[in-house]
Amino acid sequence: MRLKIPAAVAAGTVAALLLAACSGGASGGEPAQGAGGAGAALTIAKPDGAIATESNNPWVGDSSAMKLGYINAILEPLAFVNLVDPTDEVRPWLAQELTWNDDYTSLTVVARDGVTWNDGEPFTAEDIAFTFRLLTEKPELDNAALGIQDVTVDGDAVTITFGSSMYVKQDKVLHKHIVPAHVWEAVDDPTTDPNLDPVGTGPYVLSQYSSQSVQLTARDDYWGGDLAVPTLYYVSYNDNTALTTALANGDADWAQAFIPNVQSAYLDKDPANVYWAAAGLGIDAMFVNTATKPFDDVAFRKAMNLVVDRKKHQQIAREGGVPELTSVTGLPTPAGDAFITDAYQGQDYAVDVDAARKILTDAGYTGVGESLVDPDGEPVSFALTVPQGWSDYVTGISLIADSAKELGAQATVDTPDSDTWWAAKGEGDFQAILHWTDTGATPYDLYSDTMDGRWLKPLGEAADYNFGRFDSPEATAALDAYAGATDDAARAQALETVQQVFVEQVPVIPVGTRPFIGEFNTRSYVGWPGEDDPYANPDPTQPSAVLILTSLEPAS
Repeated sequence: MRLKIPAAVAAGTVAALLLAACSGGASGGEPAQGAGGAGAALTIAKPDGAIATESNNPWVGDSSAMKLGYINAILEPLAFVNLVDPTDEVRPWLAQELTWNDDYTSLTVVARDGVTWNDGEPFTAEDIAFTFRLLTEKPELDNAALGIQDVTVDGDAVTITFGSSMYVKQDKVLHKHIVPAHVWEAVDDPTTDPNLDPVGTGPYVLSQYSSQSVQLTARDDYWGGDLAVPTLYYVSYNDNTALTTALANGDADWAQAFIPNVQSAYLDKDPANVYWAAAGLGIDAMFVNTATKPFDDVAFRKAMNLVVDRKKHQQIAREGGVPELTSVTGLPTPAGDAFITDAYQGQDYAVDVDAARKILTDAGYTGVGESLVDPDGEPVSFALTVPQGWSDYVTGISLIADSAKELGAQATVDTPDSDTWWAAKGEGDFQAILHWTDTGATPYDLYSDTMDGRWLKPLGEAADYNFGRFDSPEATAALDAYAGATDDAARAQALETVQQVFVEQVPVIPVGTRPFIGEFNTRSYVGWPGEDDPYANPDPTQPSAVLILTSLEPAS
C-alpha cells in the first residue's frame, strides 16, 4: 500500500527527523525491515530544497522522480554503457542480447526472459517496442535526438532503425528507461502525466511520498534476485551546506555534490566515508566568442591557452576535489586515454608564459606583458562572466583573469544573475564564459559541443552549444565522419582531424575535468564502485544507479 505524507515543516528538519527514525546509519536506530531482507535503510540525498509537486514521469527532466533520482530504482534500461571506463564491455540488462549493425543505424535487442513489472504483468518485447515508438509519436520526448525511423518486433526480438549512426549515442539509446506498454498506452499525454503509481521492472517500488522524503521498498519478486538494501529514502536538503553536514554525520548515505574542503568537511569525519570523482569525458572550458575581439584571433586564443594554470584551477577553484585536466586534447584521463591520437600522446598542458608572449609578438601585438595592444592598435581587454553564486566558477574565472595579466591583457570578472547569463550565453552576447560540455561513451560530445557547425547560430539567436560561434567546416566534416564511420580505422582517421583542429585552432580553452562525483559510506554496505572497481559512475541520479543498488552487499 502506498502512503501520502503531508508537508508540514522545513525540508531539512523533516529529513533529519525521518532519518533519525528510519536510518540504520550513524543515527543508531533499529535496522529497517524490507522485502529484500533485514538491513539498514539507505538514504540518498540532494540539496534542492522541498519538492513541491509529485511527478514520477520519466520523460520530464524536472519531475520529482528524475530530480531526486528515484526513478532509476523503479525503471530500468536495456543495457549499461560504462561512462567512467568507455573501454568496458556493454552490460546487457533488460535486453539479454543486443546487436548493432556495422554502421550503428540499426539495433536488435532480445527482451530478457523471466522479468515482471511490479504490478505482476510480464515484461515483453512489446514494452521495448512501445517505448521507442513513443519517441517517434511524441518527438518532444526524444530529448537525445535519436531520430528513430522504424521499430519492428519479431518474437522476443525488437529492431530499432535510426536515421543516422548511433555510434556516438550508444549510451543515450541503451540507457533509455523502458516503460510498461499496458500502462502508458492508456495515458492521454505522456509529456505531462504525473504517473502517480509508477510501474517498473526495477528492484524497488514507491511506498511513501512527501515533498521532503520519498520512500522506496525492495521487491521480493525482483528478476535480478535478492536485494541487500530493504529500504531507500530519497531526501532533499535545503542547500549544499546542509547536505554536506548530513553526509558527514551519517544522516545521509549517498549523494552527488561538490563539497568544498572535502577532506576536512567529509572524509575526516568518519573513515567509512568515501568520495570518488570519477573522470568521464566531460570538461569545464572557457568558451570564447570567436566572432568578436579579442578571441576572433587564433594567436590570442593560443596565447591564453598557454597561460591558464589548470593545476591551480584544480587546487583552488575545485579545492582538490576533482582530477586535474592534463592532455592537450582536452580529454580527461584515464577515461579518455584510449581516444588520444598518436600525435598527442604524452603531450600535456603546461604554463609557458614566454611561449605565449612570443606567439603574440610574432602575430604583431605590442606591449606584450605590460599593456597589450592588438595589431589594429586597440588595447586588448575582455570580460569573463559566470552567474553569481557559482562559487567554484567565480573563483575559476578570477584565476583566468589573473593569468591574462601575464600577457598584458585586461580581464574583468562579471557575475550577473543566472537568467541574464543564460540568455547571453546562448545568444553569443559575451566575450568569455566558463561552461561545461556533455559527456558520453566517446569524445564526440566534448568536441561537438565546442566546435561543431551543427550548433551554429547567428549572433543574437540562441545556440544550444558552440556558444563561441567557432566556424570550421573541416571540424564539422570530421565530426560527421567520426559519428558515421563504419569501422575503427575510419573513426581513428576522423578523430585525428578533430583533435588537430581542437589543439591548433583553440575553439575553447579547456580548464578542468568535470567528473562524475559521488559520496557514499561503507558503514552498512560494500560493493560500491571506485578506483579499484570502476564498474559504474557513482552519481545516484543516473540510470546506472540500479546497477550499484543491485551490487551492494552487507558490510561485515
